[in-house]
Amino acid sequence: MSLRIALLGLLTAYGSASGYDLTKAFEKSVAHVWQAGHSQIYPELAKMTADGLVTVEAEGARGRKIYAITPEGRAELRAWLVGHDPTGPARNEVALQAFLLPLLDPGEALAVLERLKAYVEHKLAELEALWAIKHSSPVPEGTTGVRFGNLALDLGIRQTRTTLAWANDAIAAIGRRA
Repeated sequence: MSLRIALLGLLTAYGSASGYDLTKAFEKSVAHVWQAGHSQIYPELAKMTADGLVTVEAEGARGRKIYAITPEGRAELRAWLVGHDPTGPARNEVALQAFLLPLLDPGEALAVLERLKAYVEHKLAELEALWAIKHSSPVPEGTTGVRFGNLALDLGIRQTRTTLAWANDAIAAIGRRA
């Protein structure tokens, strides 16, 4: 996924926003699947402005800019959503550690797995809390009935639950061999 697409999506879903507002919205939503900070978001907004995908609606104190998506930006977002196939495996540090676990002795491998399990349990608790917050109010009328971000959040919860089940199975398997 590109940062550009994520920012276009946030501007479409939430409306005009400053770089700071987009960074905060990013941290509360997209950051669960795509990492980016101020140092990446602001330059990308400048490139998107130069490419005609967003415009600067207003400039405030200390150079604060309010960005709005253009029709060209909406077209690019739509084209990506409708026609983009994922380009390859996502980077996943848990999977990389799982791949490399055989390099450790069983005791060390179990310690790594217990640490990974604790991390995954914490992540699952965060995602489930976010789900509860998002579902504490009714869905606005006139929408598809699906809140913005819910499908991705549901996918993340399911993947995290699967990873937790894997961690428990891996701990049990290595524990039997140790």
